[in-house]
Amino acid sequence: MSDLDIRHAALADIDTVLRFWREAAEGTSISDDRDGVARLLTTDPEALLLAERGGVLTGTVIAGFDGWRCSAYRLAVHPDHRRQGIATALLEAAEQRFTSLGGRRVDAMVLETNEQAHHTWAAAGFHREGHWRRWVKPL
Repeated sequence: MSDLDIRHAALADIDTVLRFWREAAEGTSISDDRDGVARLLTTDPEALLLAERGGVLTGTVIAGFDGWRCSAYRLAVHPDHRRQGIATALLEAAEQRFTSLGGRRVDAMVLETNEQAHHTWAAAGFHREGHWRRWVKPL
């Protein structure tokens, strides 16, 4: 993995990230637009981690911390680069960030229908808590 570079996203990366998510990520979020990503990067400039190989975006994860909870979102690896340790490297970088901020536990939002993602998260040491359900209200 020595040729994999993990870095924080910058405002200049927004369009590339949005294109990448359309191709590599499962599902969409109400925040999957230029304003949403810009707000994330302005609020927490180190939250969006990008994995690149040879200058090409191969994976992402949002490692958000609000002072209370560590949350992982948008773990995505390009289909042409899967099963090469990129998700593992991104999650390790996210965990390092969380640990340095004093985080105690990581919550990850994973689509119920994304079986491939279930295996990825389980391999990284996560487990599903069946007694919780997500409640949402668009603003």
